[in-house]
Amino acid sequence: MEHLLRPADVTMEAESLPGRDLFVVAKCMVPTDAYLLQGCLAAGGVPAVVADANHVQADLLIAPALGGVRILAPACYLAQAEEIIAAYERGEYALDDNADVGDPI
Repeated sequence: MEHLLRPADVTMEAESLPGRDLFVVAKCMVPTDAYLLQGCLAAGGVPAVVADANHVQADLLIAPALGGVRILAPACYLAQAEEIIAAYERGEYALDDNADVGDPI
């Protein structure tokens, strides 16, 4: 499976949302990927939110027109978010094949 995570831009200069304290830290073309990354950010202490996932989930063909699913975080967490996203892209959150994930429910 191709990894479709795309940073907001190469230098991580955040895209400002008018009148808000939230900035785009990453974009994904698949909502599930966005929620996985948002979970990693939340686990790392960054209160990130996912935007546009419902639109894309309803019709995946609209994802390119919207620019993908956005992951937003407050301005004061941008540096921390950048570090977590870099770790995610390096595979530091991946489980190996022998990882014990517990008993099935």
